[in-house]
Amino acid sequence: MTDTAAAPTVLDVVNALDRRYPRAWAESWDRVGMVLGDFEHQVRRVLCVVDCVPETVEQALDERADLIVAHHPLLLKPVSSIAPDTYKGRIIHRLIRNDVALYSAHTNADVANPGVSDALAARLDLRDLRPLVPATGAAEGAGRGIGRIGELAEPMDLAEFTGFAAIRLPTTAAGVRAAGDPARVLRTVAVCGGAGDSFLADATRAGVDAYLCADLRHHPASEHLAESGPALIDVAHWATERPWLDDVAAWLREEFDAETIVSDLDTDPWTVHARDDVPEKKEPLP
Repeated sequence: MTDTAAAPTVLDVVNALDRRYPRAWAESWDRVGMVLGDFEHQVRRVLCVVDCVPETVEQALDERADLIVAHHPLLLKPVSSIAPDTYKGRIIHRLIRNDVALYSAHTNADVANPGVSDALAARLDLRDLRPLVPATGAAEGAGRGIGRIGELAEPMDLAEFTGFAAIRLPTTAAGVRAAGDPARVLRTVAVCGGAGDSFLADATRAGVDAYLCADLRHHPASEHLAESGPALIDVAHWATERPWLDDVAAWLREEFDAETIVSDLDTDPWTVHARDDVPEKKEPLP
């Protein structure tokens, strides 16, 4: 965007985001919408991120972004101080000093149609999508809800689909792991961007062959499989939500003809993955 006079303000972009992802759609515990910034400041460049962390803040400054659109809220839990000697305080001071606004769309983007899980399903070529858990309350209707269920274009066994997911989704150190019979044939798959073990029972009730999400825990996964639930595919949290950034960035470009950048900085906290079956494994010390 070269015409400064035509640049939208932060308020213009925030209002548009609020219309696409109404704050009333968010869970009651969530904290979404405008976090900080000057509503009158003009927006020439937007950076879309999963997490607002020091690394993505530095990226925003390097790119001379005027606005960060983040999926995860910076201030989800109450704080009593934003002093610059605290982790979140340093981020807030750095953004304010550099006139960078911050906006978050979290569970309101999760239930949206299209939303976070639609972008995840698209990466896996799932078709005929429907919600895993249909939305209720303010977000009810129009195909909105948590997660998506879709059909694979061609059946795959679990081992094959796990490899397919690893290729199609952003690469992380954690990789992709699966639970269940590797030879199980999959035709219908449920997906959920982000942590998904609270929806294991919903995946079972839906009768899907497999369920892909992030942050699966040992005991819920073990008990789920013992009850003959769908096969499970566990992916890094960041990798399940990163595809949505492409969608929201494309929409922002169309709405405002703005320069919109998608961050590919892997903000998943896990940075090292080791296995015990690598070639030329060293003998353990005595």
